Amino acid sequence: MAEERQRSRRRGQGELEALVLAALREADGPATAGWVQQRLGGDLAYTTVITILTRLLAKGAVTRERSGRSFAWTSSSDQAGLAAHKMRKVLDAESDREAVLASFVTGLGPDDERLLRELLGQSGNDGED
Repeated sequence: MAEERQRSRRRGQGELEALVLAALREADGPATAGWVQQRLGGDLAYTTVITILTRLLAKGAVTRERSGRSFAWTSSSDQAGLAAHKMRKVLDAESDREAVLASFVTGLGPDDERLLRELLGQSGNDGED
């Protein structure tokens, strides 16, 4: 029973990153890893919080500044920005960007396709060079 409970509490990396970002956005200013750990209920190990913050730093989703002997962390990206970063990373890893983008766009539903067209129109990019 305890093993089953522990399994149900295990979260994926993306979920942990989202939780840490949400906690940082709720902070009144830069927050320590200990503050984030407490904000998330204290069930995560301090080292896990540091690992997630370090991964988010590498992705540009957070910034940090020295605070005594440790760091204070600030969210610089929201969940949408983090998802966009993941999408760009996948796209950058492929050799045929055009084929990947074409496949992505043709797989969109009508509402998403319309939204994408609107966003591209707002950016001033009409697809022509």
